[in-house]
Amino acid sequence: MKPWLAHYDSDVAASLAPYPNKTLLDYLADLARDRGDKPALLFKGASMSYAALESHSNAFAAALASLGMRPGDRVALLLPNCPQFLVAQFGIWKAGGVVVALNPTYSERELEAALASFGASLVVALTPFYRRIKNIQARTHVRRVVATSIKEYLPPALRLLFTIFKEKKGGHRVTTAAEDFWFQSLLRAHRASPRPAVTVRPDDRAIILSSGGTTGTPKGVVGLHRHYVAAGRQLYEWTKSALTPWVDVVMLPLPMFHVYANVGVQALALVAPTPMSLVPNPRDIADLLKTIRRVRPAFFSGIPTLYTAILNHPDVRAGKADLSSVKLCFSGAAALMAETKEQFEQVTGARIVEGYSLTEGMMACCVNPVKGTNKIGSIGLPLPDVEVRIVDAEHGRREMSSREVGELILRAPQYMAEYWNNPAETAETLREHGDGGPWVHTGDLAYMDDEGYVFLVDRKKDMMKTSGFQVWPREIEEVLAAHPAVMEVSVAGIPDAAKGEVPRAWVVLKAGQTATEDELRAYCRERLAPYKVPAKVEFRTHLPKTMVGKVLRRTLVAEVQSDE
Repeated sequence: MKPWLAHYDSDVAASLAPYPNKTLLDYLADLARDRGDKPALLFKGASMSYAALESHSNAFAAALASLGMRPGDRVALLLPNCPQFLVAQFGIWKAGGVVVALNPTYSERELEAALASFGASLVVALTPFYRRIKNIQARTHVRRVVATSIKEYLPPALRLLFTIFKEKKGGHRVTTAAEDFWFQSLLRAHRASPRPAVTVRPDDRAIILSSGGTTGTPKGVVGLHRHYVAAGRQLYEWTKSALTPWVDVVMLPLPMFHVYANVGVQALALVAPTPMSLVPNPRDIADLLKTIRRVRPAFFSGIPTLYTAILNHPDVRAGKADLSSVKLCFSGAAALMAETKEQFEQVTGARIVEGYSLTEGMMACCVNPVKGTNKIGSIGLPLPDVEVRIVDAEHGRREMSSREVGELILRAPQYMAEYWNNPAETAETLREHGDGGPWVHTGDLAYMDDEGYVFLVDRKKDMMKTSGFQVWPREIEEVLAAHPAVMEVSVAGIPDAAKGEVPRAWVVLKAGQTATEDELRAYCRERLAPYKVPAKVEFRTHLPKTMVGKVLRRTLVAEVQSDE
């Protein structure tokens, strides 16, 4: 039974099968051929047409081939949301490569681990991140780095102002090593070169995204080209009543290294098609509001903390920000508070639909209807061709009754192909339950009501989300445990009004050793991305444990909450 089908909006099909035997490369080629002058990307007052995106990515693909890249090779992107990300990504795909999308805020330690694990042979990096890559390059498989400046696709006046006032002091001016290249130099050198004669098929690997899976250890989720097409088709079918192809702008303030933006929003923008407005730094709310005023987006994708930040900006509170162009907002990655939803809808006149997916699902989503009933606290209904079950959390073999809590599992035409070089973890997450192919075990606890609406209850594991980013306690614990003064450590997520959750650490020091909270947080800051640094470090004489010696994280969290 699929009770959710009865509650779809009237214009949404129950199934979109069969899905086209295409890739996003095919969609881009068709758009460049038929409507090449139309804007594909909007960035800081400049635009890039479909034809330009096609030609620039062809040039980059030819450049990669000239550098010896072979089909199946991995190329890492260390970039914010900017045109270079899309040009490089499509170029890598055209050369038969696999994109490794990395978080630009990663520390050197985290970058080294990711690059070594995924075997990336080349990195495309924004200039402020260039030195970070060079410092760890010798301990990875990286042979060359391609540097690019954020100013390369800025409009002329803004490019000049950036060069004069921001380039040097912001760490954007670098000198590349002899073996490395500049992005624009490669494009110029190969602008007349033909696209490599590589056939890219829907079942070829396209992307490696980082995820903690269900066990908390970061690993690489492999997505295929057909996953993008399936996600794009499903999301467009769900949102088509609110979006006008070619006219409406989709704003993307979410990072392209994340599945939400990379597989979800990007695919929707190309399948619809609609121009995509790239926001490199969504934390700069003043600039975000300025961009909204300039591009007049109809569709906005965000996380709850971003919607809260917008609502709290002085211009929005004073009624000076014009958000009236926004018709539809998607919220994911964390629970959306009812008050935030109500306030944002009042300010914009738009509708926020809350949804859910995970990296392993490749945007196989549950989403609240665009027109129909939105249930507060619900992540909505499964999209067309997405199946959801709630099963017993211990073994995953018994399907739960309506409103009975269990583990949320899902399957769809798209879900991860595998964890990179990790068959054991792959088998733990993708499990067979009867006919029809494997199910993704999400590790999230949920229940489904009689109408097919899904409600998340808790996380089966201890992974936390801070400002929409996944954070795994074990990774922070390993860093703190390496400090010479630390004997024992435990980390867990604590609710935070601004960020959803923040990491908190409890530390037992070795006898005769001393350390301060500031010292340990600084130690973490050198080795972890900023959002992973514990917001607070509490010193203890001992940690609560089970009879077998396992630290009781939930006991520590409960103690904090009882004191507040």
